[in-house]
Amino acid sequence: MSIETIHVGLPGREYDIRVGRELLDRASEEIAPFLKRQRVAILTDANVAALHLQQLTQNLEAAGVKVASLILPAGETTKSWDGLTQAVEWILEQQIERSDLVIALGGGVIGDLAGFAAAIVRRGIRFVQIPTSLLAQVDSSVGGKTGINTRQGKNLVGAFHQPVSVLADTALLDTLSERDFLAGYGEVVKYGLLGDAAFFEWLEVNGPLLAKGDHDARNYAVRRSCEMKADIVVRDETEQGDRALLNLGHTFCHALEAATGYSDRLLHGEGVAIGCALAFELSARLGLCSQEDPSRVRAHLKAMGMKTDIADISGELPNADGLLALMAQDKKVQDGKLRFIMARGLGAAFVTSDVPKDAVLAVLSDALNARQ
Repeated sequence: MSIETIHVGLPGREYDIRVGRELLDRASEEIAPFLKRQRVAILTDANVAALHLQQLTQNLEAAGVKVASLILPAGETTKSWDGLTQAVEWILEQQIERSDLVIALGGGVIGDLAGFAAAIVRRGIRFVQIPTSLLAQVDSSVGGKTGINTRQGKNLVGAFHQPVSVLADTALLDTLSERDFLAGYGEVVKYGLLGDAAFFEWLEVNGPLLAKGDHDARNYAVRRSCEMKADIVVRDETEQGDRALLNLGHTFCHALEAATGYSDRLLHGEGVAIGCALAFELSARLGLCSQEDPSRVRAHLKAMGMKTDIADISGELPNADGLLALMAQDKKVQDGKLRFIMARGLGAAFVTSDVPKDAVLAVLSDALNARQ
């Protein structure tokens, strides 16, 4: 199967996203242009290491590359001050130089953490993203956002640090559980909803094929998602304008993640899916889009077997005022006002701070009441 290339044309920080199957077996060939000396440091987690670390290590060592690896605990709690300290000190102990490479082998947690560590050690070490989850392949590995969570909220500490290459091996998606795959699919749907109605329509037809493992469908979905993100990142690298569109559903999502303690009660992609449904519900109530749009969003998510509503989250949650207070910690707050990504229709998202608080509270209250 062919490997496709999406170029991220940031002046002075250009890089390619490579999408296709069996890229892990080509890793040494893919990263060779970036090696000034034959040495890399791999950061990964316990789950990914058990599946893929040996394959990557053997491929690199066979090409004469010296490999050091750090295996961190799996899960969102690793994306923390403690996890960052461990990663940074290990990189320093390995005497990794600015001209060496750090490789992030894992999902969004490892990609964000390893990228942030690479950004701050020696004021910047080059790094390669090898995303192993669907969510990371279509979203978190692209665009240079790195960071950690704190008790105040998600991704509030971090840096923009672009990778030198992204290797999205879609064969690695075959090892994901159904829940993890569908969580990543929440980010794929987001791209159609924010800026490409035709892609959303394609997903309505082909989503079940993706879930069943169709190689061509998976490759196309990853490639189209990366194309859309790359285009937005080039226009707005540091989220001063258009890049905020990529946060469709995330204002609701981040509050729900905080309310569930960043635990397995709610995976990030599940929160994004629920958040997108809520964003369209809020948009419809404000008369910005038709009443049919949120119904269509929910119908597709339900057809895929995904979480679609706050009612699908188990356990206790704060009331509407409590969730709104968690939203106030969001990075998108400007001048004390929440920025929401709203929609005028499928594929027609826009950024605004002009959303009545009462309308947000009403949507949250109704969603919470549906849990009764």
